[in-house]
Amino acid sequence: MAFKDLAAFISYLESKGELVRIKEYVNPELEIAEITDRVSKVYGPALLFENTGHDFPVLINSMGTEKRMAMSLGVDNLDEIGHDIENLFKTLTGPKNSMFDKLKVLPQLGEIASWMPKNIRGKGACQEVVMKDPDVTKLPVLKCWPEDGGPFITLPVIQTKDPITGIRNVGLYRMQVFGPTLTGMHWHRHKVSARHFNEYKKLGKRMPVAVTIGGDPALTYSATAPLPDGVDEFMLAGFLRKKKVELVKCLTIDMEVPADADFVIEGYVDPEEDLIWEGPFGDHTGYYSLADYYPRFHITAITHKKNPVYLTTIVGIPPQEDAWIGKATERIFLAPIKMTAVQEIVDMILPVEGVFHNLVIVKIKKDYPGQALKVMNALWGAGQMMFTKMMIVVDGDVNIHNTIEVANYIAENVDVARDIIFNQGPTDVLDHSCSTMAFGGKMGIDATKKLKEELVDSPSPNVNAVFSSNDLAAIHDELKNHAEIIHVNDSLLSLGIPLMFVSIEKNRKGHVKSLAKTIFSSSAFKKVKVLIFLEANVDISSVADAVWRFSNNVDPKRDHLVITSDTDDEVSHIVFDGTRKTKELDNFEREWPNILAADQKTAKHIDEIWSRLGLGDFIPSPSERYRKQLYKGGAVAEN
Repeated sequence: MAFKDLAAFISYLESKGELVRIKEYVNPELEIAEITDRVSKVYGPALLFENTGHDFPVLINSMGTEKRMAMSLGVDNLDEIGHDIENLFKTLTGPKNSMFDKLKVLPQLGEIASWMPKNIRGKGACQEVVMKDPDVTKLPVLKCWPEDGGPFITLPVIQTKDPITGIRNVGLYRMQVFGPTLTGMHWHRHKVSARHFNEYKKLGKRMPVAVTIGGDPALTYSATAPLPDGVDEFMLAGFLRKKKVELVKCLTIDMEVPADADFVIEGYVDPEEDLIWEGPFGDHTGYYSLADYYPRFHITAITHKKNPVYLTTIVGIPPQEDAWIGKATERIFLAPIKMTAVQEIVDMILPVEGVFHNLVIVKIKKDYPGQALKVMNALWGAGQMMFTKMMIVVDGDVNIHNTIEVANYIAENVDVARDIIFNQGPTDVLDHSCSTMAFGGKMGIDATKKLKEELVDSPSPNVNAVFSSNDLAAIHDELKNHAEIIHVNDSLLSLGIPLMFVSIEKNRKGHVKSLAKTIFSSSAFKKVKVLIFLEANVDISSVADAVWRFSNNVDPKRDHLVITSDTDDEVSHIVFDGTRKTKELDNFEREWPNILAADQKTAKHIDEIWSRLGLGDFIPSPSERYRKQLYKGGAVAEN
């Protein structure tokens, strides 16, 4: 199903009761983000802010649930798209033994041709209005978090071309607004657009860049998709919407853009020009990504439809709208991974607490020893999966969409001294835990049922994973002996999952590992397999939040300790230091970012106007709980 434009998608959402129009004045600086953060945390509706002090309304949280994400791509269920891809692969790659078999493929080939983007003559709806003097500050660009370096365009569909081959790339990178005709262009070193930039730099040429906002939501999603280099994202959009994307020529640069976009921002990046200090920015990790130097984007023209809507989003502590964009990628790209790279994969999920690149759970059909390790290495070598920090592989009948079921399966099948491997490699540039930017440790957990060949040298100890009230009392008695331990979350033990979270007031070098050795010398801990330490200001009462903080703060290779069992009635143990790392205590040289929380003034104002927003029952600010966990300092935590 293709939406002609963003207005058509808005009408569809409204007809399904999935959108609320907010007529009360709301400031794009901090206030829209605060309202959206509250709504997204309870999986609430899309929001259309009609009174922003600008000429254009703001649409946000439009893909903020799995249901709306599916709606945006024209399906009832995201798995439908994966099934379509799988069927297409099978048709095109299956054996063709007869002329009739070959003829049957022709309709599919014709269908593929119908997805290819098409250049059309004349102007598009996106060029109905041309700003006489381009000024991006006339758009209601949001400032989302208090320590953000300024307002950021957060859903820009950015188009560049390879200067040698002319092949287009479409990506989605934030753009900080510095003035009427100047923004930053935040493309990371691993991105195709960054490679294009380097090619233009070698040639000594300006790099034309076209940016669109809005249009059919399939266009926005496709810009986020992890496609192989050289595959046109607009072809993916054509496949998703079952209708080719029509493109029109830009007015001031040699680029083409979707004809039905709401806004087009044309301009260039000069590779010879000094970079600009961009950021900080409250990012999808739930932490600030810190300021750094990025290219300057100079705006040469801004055009838009007659009645455009400014499409945007916020990112932050999960869940947010981007979780469902990631869910779409998870479901859509499962089939290509299965069929072209790792055929034994049955299913795969990216838990929201892992913010895409920190954690993945993979289910396989296991046929031979060592297969889980083979899958890990294959996935770490597959496109953007190279950024994955922690990978868990399971098999059998376990439902990987059920967190407790997965945790129990891991507990049953993992000997931490035998079944966990550590490696290192490229990491996401937003991973602040690495000792070196974009390079750090990785962990793979083989939680599959072991075959006899895998048990020859190290049979798993047969230890009862049930924790009685006496067991729990003994554990707590032991922990009371250590004054630096602030809080304990043992809620998983009662479910038979031998994992605990402990918050600690870390005060010396090697504190976590030395304390762990002392704790595990106690018989009270003989059945506990995993102990995760977090710092004292973290609220570990929520397992989801504890996993989120842990997965962001740990370099698993650097920050683990394995304590091997000496007897048959005791399991081996593994300890992770998920605390903040500092130069003083950890010889950590990089800056450590703060987590995200709205300021009290903004939150209080939204409390006061809530009854006028038309959003129903009052939703308290999520920042109230996280503000208590902030480090001293601004975007950068003070030492």
